[in-house]
Amino acid sequence: MSTAPETPATTTPSPGVTAAAGFRATGVTAGLKASGRPDLALVVNDGPSQVAAAVFTSNRVVGAPVVWSRQAVSDGIASAVVLNSGGANVCTGPEGFQDVHATAEKVAEVLGVSSGDVLVASTGLIGERLPREKLLAGVEAAGPALSADGGPDASVAIMTTDTVPKTAHVTVETPSGSWTVGGMAKGAGMLAPALATMLCVITTDADVDAATADSALRAATGTTLDRIDSDGCMSTSDTVALLVSGASGVAPDPAEFAEAVREVCARLARALVADCEGATHDVEVTVVNAETEDAAVAVARAVTRSNLVKTAIFGNDPNWGRILAQVGTVPVEVAAYDPAQLDVTFNGVQVCRAGGAYEDRSKVDLASQREVHVVIDLHAGDASATVWTNDLSHDYVHENSAYST
Repeated sequence: MSTAPETPATTTPSPGVTAAAGFRATGVTAGLKASGRPDLALVVNDGPSQVAAAVFTSNRVVGAPVVWSRQAVSDGIASAVVLNSGGANVCTGPEGFQDVHATAEKVAEVLGVSSGDVLVASTGLIGERLPREKLLAGVEAAGPALSADGGPDASVAIMTTDTVPKTAHVTVETPSGSWTVGGMAKGAGMLAPALATMLCVITTDADVDAATADSALRAATGTTLDRIDSDGCMSTSDTVALLVSGASGVAPDPAEFAEAVREVCARLARALVADCEGATHDVEVTVVNAETEDAAVAVARAVTRSNLVKTAIFGNDPNWGRILAQVGTVPVEVAAYDPAQLDVTFNGVQVCRAGGAYEDRSKVDLASQREVHVVIDLHAGDASATVWTNDLSHDYVHENSAYST
């Protein structure tokens, strides 16, 4: 099993949420999108285990699906996740929560499970009610369409401004047998912690308990999905759910299980960055030799959220001065360092050394490749952290200026 998250899972499409045994999924068209594209996905855990864990946005303004699902997963059990694109169901009042309740009840009726074990997730425009009758009819249609091969269809149905579906999986071979972690995600903008604006479902046929699942998921998202930052804008609907079927019958070492979950999250996170709205560069900002990991993350976030840095990279300009200016915004109590010792490297070329110009910036080629790797050396300790972002392009501005029109 690889441990490197740097390569997006975009070569051979993964079965995603149905890569692991014990799961069925589908994606159907409920009519929620004016485009007529698929807009409702259903993922079902056929067991024998019904263990679940989930993490959600830390935004104080959240959608009714987040309110429902937080409560539903609090006992560590879930039988299914129903997800829709075409409407976020956020800021829709009591009626919006009733829509969620009705959706969970319909899924429960179709599957023969408890509505309290159904997670609900929605994505799309904020402030508008979903057409409940279409939503419920979509759930009715999804039931008979469920398939052990339905993961790819589900990943398409949750897309909004995404241009490609995002799926990934890893299979681990052990003396006791093999087990798999698979997943799907959507998101192409509003990528900022907590999590990044996404709906994400991860599945596994490993045999683990709720505490192990929750610990692995939180550790994985903390260093992957929570470290992509497109535009500094936090979503109201972020949901990352982990469903455990236990169908492999293999109880893995908790550390090995956590690494597999992290790997899938890392691949999905990288795929999200690769599909950011209108982006022309994927930018990896790594801070090294910080006092603590938190300090490294704080410095990396300060840089990845700078519009001046992002526009410079869009213009193929390795402008290390803008990077140092952002590093300097981080309070000393958060990240201690000596400004006279800072180094910056672009794609292997050290353009800044000891807080001043070093190698000629013309040696840096940003135009011929999509990926940009920036390393900031604080010379203050031995901790490091990486945050991925993207450049700020004309197309990004156009995409988001016209989002609701």
